[in-house]
Amino acid sequence: MFLSNLHEKIINIDLDNQIKSHGEISKLSGLMIEAKGLHVPIGYICFTETQRKNKIELEVVGFNKEITYLMPRESIEGLLPGSAVWSSGFAKRFPIGKGLLGRVVNGLGVPIDQLGDLSQVELFEEKVELINPLSRKIIQDPLNVGIKSINTLLTIGIGQRIGLIAGSGVGKSVLLGMISRYTSADIVVVGLVGERGREIKEFIEKNLGAAGLKKSCVVVSPADSPALQRINATNYATQIAEYFRAQNKNVLLVIDSLTRYAQSLREVALSLGEVPASRGYPPSVFTKIPAVVERAGFSEENQGSITAIYTVLAEGDDNQDPIVDASRAILDGHIVLSRTLSENGHYPAIDIERSLSRCMQDIVPTDHWHAALKIKQLYARFQKYQELIMIGAYASGTDPVLDEAIIKMPIIDNLLKQDIQESFNLNQSIQILKEI
Repeated sequence: MFLSNLHEKIINIDLDNQIKSHGEISKLSGLMIEAKGLHVPIGYICFTETQRKNKIELEVVGFNKEITYLMPRESIEGLLPGSAVWSSGFAKRFPIGKGLLGRVVNGLGVPIDQLGDLSQVELFEEKVELINPLSRKIIQDPLNVGIKSINTLLTIGIGQRIGLIAGSGVGKSVLLGMISRYTSADIVVVGLVGERGREIKEFIEKNLGAAGLKKSCVVVSPADSPALQRINATNYATQIAEYFRAQNKNVLLVIDSLTRYAQSLREVALSLGEVPASRGYPPSVFTKIPAVVERAGFSEENQGSITAIYTVLAEGDDNQDPIVDASRAILDGHIVLSRTLSENGHYPAIDIERSLSRCMQDIVPTDHWHAALKIKQLYARFQKYQELIMIGAYASGTDPVLDEAIIKMPIIDNLLKQDIQESFNLNQSIQILKEI
């Protein structure tokens, strides 16, 4: 099924056949719209009209007796009390297919890259299938991400889910762009959720680049978009990755950021009257985050994989933030970016001491694993006594491990630093590690 114009396809439905229920808007409070007379399942799409007869898409998110709760998927400017609401008769639908490669779409699946309508795509309803954990393939092979410090000391496995934890302005977007460009994955799906509009264009044109975009699909929902669209963008990007996994492709899924997704969930939950629990986050948020993360990885033995990187914003550089803490618990490792390293011009600003890949020991040779542990040991020892060394208070020969760390620190530092335009595959990265 080929689409000539997706948005018109969704909006201009056959109302006589599709309408299942009518109602009218009785209340608008904050983000939440209340309607009477609707009997529509949660997740279904409804429509209403503004004063100027512009159609607005709404999504059913809850109900209370005769009241149905809806949230807008776009701007509701011009909406009047008592406006008619009608059901589309279907749940959320998104375009998915090969035609998404090289394209940029919003959280509703509408192209925003001015390259015309989508082709070679079909409309799919959002559907989440629980994966039997015993049917998942075990992570066995490393994935090249083009970053030598990650390839050597924090090796990521094909099918692994990992968090990129960082405060604002420490280089996470640039690092994600490098990984997306240089990875050996067949397909890259990028979800930019809740980011500033300026950063979105910069990421696509400068960080991802034309070469990276060719094998990528970018789903965008900026900070000024409705909360529901930001949630849909995360789920949509995940569903695209699932589609290509079913085509036996190794997919890299990048969601920037999981924190903005959680904040959008919080907005919806609080509007529905859910009681906040941890730092203003309702309990349902900590249920839905694992649900979306568990969709990545392997599904079945005979299919492809989804290797996922979720950025987690440590607000105020607080690594005990509830979303940071929850992410560390459910992901297969975390890469922490340091503001101190970033301010000192160390790029990428990866804090090797606080970062961890839980799958690394199972996917790299024993000599590689021991070499990585040795490097971490030397790095940690040097950092512990760095102030003493700098002021000349350390006497050489006191600590053999520290003496070795001082000698090798320049080449270790070279391993941890990398220019934006440089790319190192797994073999090149491992060779550098062995030389140290």
